[in-house]
Order: sequence, then C-alpha cells, then structure tokens
Amino acid sequence: MKTANLYTDLEFNEKRPLINVLFETPFTKEIRIAMHSGTEMKKHKTSFPIVVEIVDGTIDFGVNNEILNLKKGSLISLNSNVPHDLNALENSIVKLTLTKNDEMSRVEKVIEG
Repeated sequence: MKTANLYTDLEFNEKRPLINVLFETPFTKEIRIAMHSGTEMKKHKTSFPIVVEIVDGTIDFGVNNEILNLKKGSLISLNSNVPHDLNALENSIVKLTLTKNDEMSRVEKVIEG
C-alpha cells in the first residue's frame, strides 16, 4: 500500500510547472504537476497512453486541433503519440498517470522546454 497527498509541500513557480512523483505502483507512476497561472507545457506527445486529471484550477488543454477548457474534476485519457499542450489559466494542480514503462525524464524535458 502507498499513500500520497496532492497538497503536501505544494509549491508554484511563476516561470515553469513543477513536477513531483507521488509514488509508483507495479503498473503506474503517479505524478503531480503544479502549474502557476500563465505557465505552459508546450506541445508534446508520449509513447504510452496517459491519464490527466485536473485536481484544482483550470487548464486549456490543446489536443486534436481544439482547445478543451478543463476545470477542477476533469479527466482526460490520451493514447500514445497524440500531440497535446497545457496552459494554466489559474494556479492549477494536475495529476498525471503514466504507465510504468514511461520515463519521468520525458516529462522533465517537456517542462524544461
């Protein structure tokens, strides 16, 4: 059994999203992304399916040539190789679920631009 709290040691950075691995299970990696209002994650894609949950705040989520306005409580799943981007409209907490095979370094590269 593993536990985590999305609000523990929560920080926002005005220049870029901050990521923390909450924990790993035998099949997933659970990650918190803290996005200050106005920060973004530029268009990127993954080699594995993902699930994104908006825990708090509002995100413009660009996918399939449209922008989805995702608010607190929204969930979206994407298959592999689907380009997408995120723009925080307010301070937001995003929970990202990766498959165990996906690399955390890939997410860090997206954050760094």
